[in-house]
Amino acid sequence: VQIVESGGGLVQAGSSLRLSCAASGFTFALWTMHWYRQAPGKEREFVASISRTGENINYTDSVKGRFTISRDNAKETLYLQMSRLKDEDTAVYYCNRPKDTFGSDLWGKGTLVTVTS
Repeated sequence: VQIVESGGGLVQAGSSLRLSCAASGFTFALWTMHWYRQAPGKEREFVASISRTGENINYTDSVKGRFTISRDNAKETLYLQMSRLKDEDTAVYYCNRPKDTFGSDLWGKGTLVTVTS
């Protein structure tokens, strides 16, 4: 059971980047999924969530209108399309499967996004 993020990198402010999160070992389509991020020296924060079918989506205010979360259940992959990136978007981005009935949640190792101005 694992989730693996990819797609991070060093980009200039104003550019775009798409993150991916590949899931395996569990039935991806049955889970709401989240993106979180942790900037240097700061606590991990919620970025976006998407329901099992994609009907319900939520974003933190700072990324609304710039980031788009999506999923492909057939490919068992979660995405985060990021546009108009800002310096303050610099962070390690994590994919998250919420807690199950046993209280265990699942985190990837993260992918680093660095935005330079």
